[in-house]
Amino acid sequence: MRRSDFQRLVADEFGVAYGAHVRASVHLAGVGGLTADDALAAGRDPRDVWMALCEQQDVPVERRLGKDRPPRR
Repeated sequence: MRRSDFQRLVADEFGVAYGAHVRASVHLAGVGGLTADDALAAGRDPRDVWMALCEQQDVPVERRLGKDRPPRR
């Protein structure tokens, strides 16, 4: 997963403004207690950070892949 995919998933699930707040302030047990922003800055895999965020914030499994998007041409 790319960082841009991570950011899209966060925005899809939480909205742009609240998503930025969640990334910067929620400490995630799944990545050693770091915030999502700190974990990414430390080089953690965005997929691992996303999954830790989903677990911490109780994102339902069916929404963890994000919204369906039409294919690009």
